[in-house]
Amino acid sequence: MASLVIVVGAVIFLIASGTYAKRIEKAWGIDGDRPTPAHTLEDGVDYVPAPKMVLFGHHFASIAGAAPVVGAIGASQFGWLPVAIWCVVAGVFIGGVQDFGALFASVRHGGRSIGDVIREYVGTSGKRLFCIFAWFTTILLAAAFFDIVANTFVTAPAAGTASLLFIFWAILYGLATNKLGLNRNVCTVIGVILTFGSVWLGIQFPLVLSHTVWIWILVVYVLIAAIAPVWILLQPRDFLNSFLLYAMMIGAVIGIVIAHPSIQMPAFTGFYVNNTPLFPILFVTLACGAVSGFHSLVGSGTTSKQVDNEKDMRMIGYTGMCLECFLALVALVTVMWLPSDIRAEVTANGALYVFAYGLGNFLQVIGVPFQIGQTFGTLALSAFAMTTLDTAMRLARYICQEFAAGDKPVEEARKTVKNPLVQPWPANLLGLVVATVLAFFGYGKIWSIFGSANQLLSAIALMGIILFLKSIGRKYNMCRIPMIWMMCVAICALAWNLYINIGKNWALVIIAALLLVVAIILFIRGFTSMSKKPEVEAASDK
Repeated sequence: MASLVIVVGAVIFLIASGTYAKRIEKAWGIDGDRPTPAHTLEDGVDYVPAPKMVLFGHHFASIAGAAPVVGAIGASQFGWLPVAIWCVVAGVFIGGVQDFGALFASVRHGGRSIGDVIREYVGTSGKRLFCIFAWFTTILLAAAFFDIVANTFVTAPAAGTASLLFIFWAILYGLATNKLGLNRNVCTVIGVILTFGSVWLGIQFPLVLSHTVWIWILVVYVLIAAIAPVWILLQPRDFLNSFLLYAMMIGAVIGIVIAHPSIQMPAFTGFYVNNTPLFPILFVTLACGAVSGFHSLVGSGTTSKQVDNEKDMRMIGYTGMCLECFLALVALVTVMWLPSDIRAEVTANGALYVFAYGLGNFLQVIGVPFQIGQTFGTLALSAFAMTTLDTAMRLARYICQEFAAGDKPVEEARKTVKNPLVQPWPANLLGLVVATVLAFFGYGKIWSIFGSANQLLSAIALMGIILFLKSIGRKYNMCRIPMIWMMCVAICALAWNLYINIGKNWALVIIAALLLVVAIILFIRGFTSMSKKPEVEAASDK
């Protein structure tokens, strides 16, 4: 039964978060008494300590949303069983470890990115190669989400109204809790009520605008959001929005358990489906919801600068990833219970429609009218697509600044380095211009390479985590096999992209070849550092 997939997955993730993640926390020497960069470097803009649950909501909203839904449903062409296995196994042993490790390494390096961690062990040139690679991946993601969010708002105008209202409530919440000193719990209750009320207002007053107008509105919004202090918009907006996702998941799970639908999809359809091999395509299609390199950028980009206490990192990094994997399982169930004829009809409208259709049916079981449930699912996912967009642009700004800073911390480089890209506004404008051009004129021509590039980021991030852990004399075996596996997946996926696009899409072929070269250089330098750098005593923890 489909509900069994949900129950088994939930039990495994809960056990892993309470046992395996705790063992990692102990092995890595997480220290609750050690001051974090959010305190030592607090600047009221990027470095701002946040309560654990607030930061959990921001981090979860940034990494989750539409991606695990699209990935799980897209990968189900190979059958539901390999998707479920990859989701659970990868989430526990790779994705959770990577997210936790990237957050930890960044916190111990002053809230700087994995690229800056790599610089310390591989050199400035290695850092710059990583920054180029990460910046390209992030900009490509941002360009896609400009288009995706605009399309969503055109097809579901209620989502546009609701999303704009979310921004307004977030600003009020940020001012009330951070500047006026009002009780956070009371403000949260009011903020959540207003957030859910925005969904109703969106349905009542849909905002009908063209695709082009929406993109320009999003461009102006991101221009400000990527620079504004995290406490006034990014942090509170993501925190309040996360309650939509929690409610959506809880309602879906209750409906699935009560309905107890039968599995109508084959468990396994083959190793080669629709001219596509299971390896490596399954493992780059289902990224968010299993393991995703983008998460390492979020963890070492926005999240690490807001960690109040190192003991918060296990829940934020590891448990947050497990919860996202659970969302992917919920998304898988929304397609695996459909009879083949209905499944073909529903999936023709896209993965998000499949999820909303399934959610509407499952919520109907607990008394929610189908149309309301379906609309709620669409609105909730669209809100998180917008979250991913502005988080990606903020990360692109950080990465650009770190690239320009060279071998210096950004805070120091802003005072001593003449390169304008080390400053927030020029770095933000560069990324925004490139992402906007790609959104209007052609990200689709190279979008198919994003999955491979994303998983290559994961392998490189795991390499950086290993180098860091080895340097402080901590255990790193939990990262070694995941790194090798992700490296094989990503390189094979890039090689597949090269193979199928030769003579068809030379832009994609050239980019895939360049990414392969960059990756190979970074891995060679990383493995060289691993073999040469001596282990030190744990007492020398940074």
